[in-house]
Amino acid sequence: MRETKGVLMTELRKARRMRTFKPATILLNNGHSTLSCTIKNISELGAKLAAHNFLNIPDEFDLRMSDGSKRRCSVRWRKLTEIGVEFL
Repeated sequence: MRETKGVLMTELRKARRMRTFKPATILLNNGHSTLSCTIKNISELGAKLAAHNFLNIPDEFDLRMSDGSKRRCSVRWRKLTEIGVEFL
């Protein structure tokens, strides 16, 4: 459990995420289209990404990290400027 503004919250994540601020690229249409984003936090199981607009991003995509590695992602939750993804 963690405390936020005096309220105890139950942590639902299976792995602890590490805060970060790393650039990444969402690859769409087999890499023919891209969207720049920022990885806000990450674990071995998933990440939170930030960008200007995630409305037209599909539920699954490839994410290229700043080190050149690629991960297949599935969207678990979505807001206009943030999404939470699970690594497949």
